[in-house]
Amino acid sequence: MSIEINNESAIEVDEAALQRLAVYALDAMHVHADAELAIVLVDEGAMEQLHVQWMDEPGPTDVLSFPMDELRPGTADHPTPPGLLGDVVLCPQVAESQAKTAGHSLLDELQLLTTHGILHLLGFDHAEPAEEKEMFGIQRDILVGFAMQERRR
Repeated sequence: MSIEINNESAIEVDEAALQRLAVYALDAMHVHADAELAIVLVDEGAMEQLHVQWMDEPGPTDVLSFPMDELRPGTADHPTPPGLLGDVVLCPQVAESQAKTAGHSLLDELQLLTTHGILHLLGFDHAEPAEEKEMFGIQRDILVGFAMQERRR
């Protein structure tokens, strides 16, 4: 699995942990081992520009996803085909504020946002209540499974 992480923000983050999480999430969703994913961390100004340009929304946001090949989750018997999954763009400054409000670490928030972004790349959404229940359930399962794996490291 090719996962590129590029931190263009002023905040230092545990890129290795984000890499491990991305591998875990993609494996959990049965994404082909030859799929490619980019995770980019940007400052508030850059995120605000992307948010306005692509979502027509003011201000910076926490995470944006830019799918490429529109891959969908696979199964154990039939993983997704290889391809470009796309880009997950994170804003650590926004994530830091959210982490304080939620009462957990910046890394925990970035892991939640990374998982959320990956699920969006795989076609999940949360516009409707049933979609939200499904997506957030999968997101929770991935984060819990990853946390258990990390404790065994």
